[in-house]
Amino acid sequence: MLVLIDTGVLLRLFERLDPNYGDVQAALKRLWSHGDEPVIAAQNAVEFWNVSTRPATARGGFGQSLAKTRARLAAIERICRVLPESPSTFVEWKRLVVSQSLIGVSVHDARIAAQMAVWQVGTILTLNPSDFRRFPGIAVLTPSELMASAEFA
Repeated sequence: MLVLIDTGVLLRLFERLDPNYGDVQAALKRLWSHGDEPVIAAQNAVEFWNVSTRPATARGGFGQSLAKTRARLAAIERICRVLPESPSTFVEWKRLVVSQSLIGVSVHDARIAAQMAVWQVGTILTLNPSDFRRFPGIAVLTPSELMASAEFA
């Protein structure tokens, strides 16, 4: 089964002092041992680069160098397949934002949900479950919920 790994989870893969680090590591190991395939959308890579390189003094920024960010993204690409973009993603994104009257930052989440729909990815691993629960057909799990789930035991 394909499982999309959201940006917040990707960011915590490398931050040993982050309170979510242990759950993120354990959840990914559980996915692999269960035979599931972690994937990302290009949008996740863009968001990862944005937050990683944003100054630590700015809202939510990690303040990483370009070299460190590039190396971390390369590591992500080794463990997660990047789903190819297609014209169908735009069509599905537009359908979602119009049908749900989405505005502001939620349109970015709709783009990820659209990519999931196009590639038939039914589950997302995220630290922001409320961002994705509005989209039908997506099972939304946090790392701790995945660890507690009988489906991934």
